[in-house]
Amino acid sequence: MVQEAIRKADVLIEALPYIKKFNKKIFVIKYGGSILGEERVRKSVLEDIAFLRYAGIRPIIVHGGGPNITERLRDEKIETGFVDGMRITDKDTLNIVEEELNKLNDMIVEEIESHGVKASSFKNADELLTVTKKDSEIDLGFVGHAVDFNRKALDKALAASIPVICPMGKAENNESFNINADEAAFFLASELKAEKLVLLTNVLGVMGDPKDENSLISTITVEEIEGLIEKNTIDEGMVPKVRAAAGAIHAGVGKAHIVDAKIPHALLLEIFTDKGISTEIVK
Repeated sequence: MVQEAIRKADVLIEALPYIKKFNKKIFVIKYGGSILGEERVRKSVLEDIAFLRYAGIRPIIVHGGGPNITERLRDEKIETGFVDGMRITDKDTLNIVEEELNKLNDMIVEEIESHGVKASSFKNADELLTVTKKDSEIDLGFVGHAVDFNRKALDKALAASIPVICPMGKAENNESFNINADEAAFFLASELKAEKLVLLTNVLGVMGDPKDENSLISTITVEEIEGLIEKNTIDEGMVPKVRAAAGAIHAGVGKAHIVDAKIPHALLLEIFTDKGISTEIVK
C-alpha cells in the first residue's frame, strides 16, 4: 500500500519540471473526427486536456468531424468525393458540414466543462478564421485556406478557458468555407508560436516497421522527414501531417507530437514523462 503511494508520488515528481517548463505555454491540439466517436476514448482525452489547463498550460482544441459528416451525407443520399484527403464541398455538403461540426463542438465544450473547466466555443458564425478559396487542380468547391484569425477574440478566450474551434472560416465576401482540420491546427499553431502542436490520432506514431509494434520511432528531426517518406517509413495519410508539422516548426512551434488517443492518458504520458510514448517531431 505504502509502495503504491510512493510510486504515485514519484510520477508526480517526474511531471514537476514539465509543469514548470510549460506554465502558461500554448498547446494546439488537433482532435481528429475518427476518434471523437468513441465515448471512452473521448472522455479520457478531454479529461487529459482539462488536466493540462489545471496544470497551468493553455490548450486550444481544433476538432475534425469527418466520419459524422460522411454518415450524415450518406443518410441524405448526397454523394461526396475527396482530392488529396480533402472533401469536395458543394453548398448542400457545406450546410451538413457546418451542422455536424456544430454538434461535435457543443459536445466537446459540454464534456470539458463537466470537469469544472470553462470552455469557449468557436463555430463558423463566430468568424474566428478568415479564409481564401483553396487552390487545386480540381475545383474543391467551398474548401478554404486559412489566412488570418481574430487574435483578440482568441486571446480573450484563452485567458479564461479552453477554446474549442470548428475548422470553418469566412472569406472577405462573407462566404463560408470548410477547412481541413489539420491545416487549421497547423495554421493557428504557427501564428501563435505554440509550444506544442499535438496531433491526436488512432495510430501509435511513426513506425520503423508498420507490422512491429516495438519499432516506434520516438523522435524525428525535421531534416529526417523527407528521407523517411522516400523509404515509405512515413506513408499515406501520415505524409501531409508530418510535412505540415515540419512547416509549423519552421514557423516557430516548439515541437510536434503524434499521439495515439486510444491509449488511456496518452497525452499526459507524452507530455509529462521523460520517455513519452509516441512520436515527437523536433527541429
